[in-house]
Amino acid sequence: MPEFVSGAESGTGTHSSPAKLTGTQRWTAGAIVAAALALAGIGLYLSFEHVAQFAHEKLRFGSLGKGQLFAVGVDVGIMVMIAVDLLMAWLKRPISWIRYPVWLLTAATVVLNAASGAPEGAWRLLDYVAAGAHGVVPVLFITVVELGRDAIDRVVRPDQAERDSIPWLRWVLAPVATARIFRRMRLWGVTSYPEMIRRDQELIAYEQWLKRKYDGDISQATEDELLPMKMAPYGYTVAQALAMPDQQEQAAQERAEEAERRRLDAETRSEVAKAESEAERLRAKGKVEAVRAEVDGQTGQARAHARAQISAAERAAELEQQALDNAVVAEARAREAEAARKEAEERKAQAAADLERAGLERRAAEQRKAAAEADKVAAAEAGAIETQRIAEARRAKAAADLETAELERQAAQKRKEAAEADRVAAAEAQAIETRTIAEARQAAAEADRRAAETEKAAAETRRAAAEADRKKAEEDRRKAAALAESALAQKAAAEAEKAAAETRLAAAEIERRAVEAEDAAKLSRRERAVRKVARMILGTAAGVPSQLPLADIQRELEVSPGTASEYRQEAAELLAGGYRPE
Repeated sequence: MPEFVSGAESGTGTHSSPAKLTGTQRWTAGAIVAAALALAGIGLYLSFEHVAQFAHEKLRFGSLGKGQLFAVGVDVGIMVMIAVDLLMAWLKRPISWIRYPVWLLTAATVVLNAASGAPEGAWRLLDYVAAGAHGVVPVLFITVVELGRDAIDRVVRPDQAERDSIPWLRWVLAPVATARIFRRMRLWGVTSYPEMIRRDQELIAYEQWLKRKYDGDISQATEDELLPMKMAPYGYTVAQALAMPDQQEQAAQERAEEAERRRLDAETRSEVAKAESEAERLRAKGKVEAVRAEVDGQTGQARAHARAQISAAERAAELEQQALDNAVVAEARAREAEAARKEAEERKAQAAADLERAGLERRAAEQRKAAAEADKVAAAEAGAIETQRIAEARRAKAAADLETAELERQAAQKRKEAAEADRVAAAEAQAIETRTIAEARQAAAEADRRAAETEKAAAETRRAAAEADRKKAEEDRRKAAALAESALAQKAAAEAEKAAAETRLAAAEIERRAVEAEDAAKLSRRERAVRKVARMILGTAAGVPSQLPLADIQRELEVSPGTASEYRQEAAELLAGGYRPE
């Protein structure tokens, strides 16, 4: 677009001087304040007399003193509100509505002063001049106060944008168009009159371009191309209106991305909450299982101990009963063995007696045999004293005696064998009693073994509880490691964010130095824009001009697509010529 703007600026200036007031300027300001106070004093003096007299005579105040109090009240009220207005403007907290009561009271003072100078009869020209003269000083004073308030506001708020005034010559030459411009400036907060004119020129030029593009029929243009004309009544520039679809699409995309990010964050938080809940549940379950295992172990140990004690007691009772029974049996057997032993001893004694008797009988038989032999010898010696029949009888009797002695000897042998059998039976009974005692000891050893097995089971239960504690500790260690990894990830993210912030800070510093260099070089607006586009190419497009979208240039500089393309081309030539921001 052309840089020419029809109409001149107001001359008020839109940039405040950074320098402080010099000594001469301070003296000048002091003199102005003194003159304003003198003007206020003169106005109060002139107004007081006329308004007090008029209030007493015409406004039906009871006395002149009451009329004077009325005049003093009005003037003091005006001065108080003016002082408050100036003080709040000085404190950078202006109260805009307080000016209207001041204007109203000043208008009332002007009317009262003019009325006090009104003639009694018909009005002449000089009467109108006299009535107007009574209101000159109050109006002048309010004008000076408004000027002082505006001056204070500019001093204490130098960065506040000032509103340009429209040249009076334009009002005279084009009152209707100028009224439209004034209306749009007030409606949409445009403080610069040249900026408003530039907007109108851009809109007119764009409309003419559309007519040339569509052979005078703008209705063939697309909705996006007609946006500048539709949005102009709402304060949009041509560049802003053309960039609106891209901005809205970008805003919609950002909203969708933000919604997706919130959804993902919600899912992440939900998953984290579920994981934490699951971890808490598992931790609680582990504690419950550990306590249950501990209780079960203690209960099992107690039960095992109780069962072992009961079993041992039962076994001991059983063994005791068996021992008792065995003792009774052994005692009975011992008594039987004792009886058998006594019987055996008796039989042994009887056998010994029988043996001794058999010996005696054998000796007797031997004696009888010897006697028989002697008889035989005697018979032989007798020669035939006895007959053969008597000898045969004697020989048969001797044989019978010999056989009887042999039978007695065999009986004695049997009685000896019976005694030996009784002795063996007694030894066997004693051996049986010893085996019963050994069985009792073996049963006691078996009970001890079962108690040891019970103790081993209790130890196994305690080992399982210790293993559960070890697994819980391992789970806690893994959770601690996960938390440590999460903390490291957060730290890495924070470091990345810090690096990005440092990069942005460095870019902002480069931009600031570039702007200062441009200010020092007093470059034009177009040259500044081209250099800014060059910095954008270096910063966001990796030094490749074609990778920088025109929409970014339009959005950043608020220009048309054609101007953005020209800026990018000139920036590429500038970079090719060796331009680099310091």
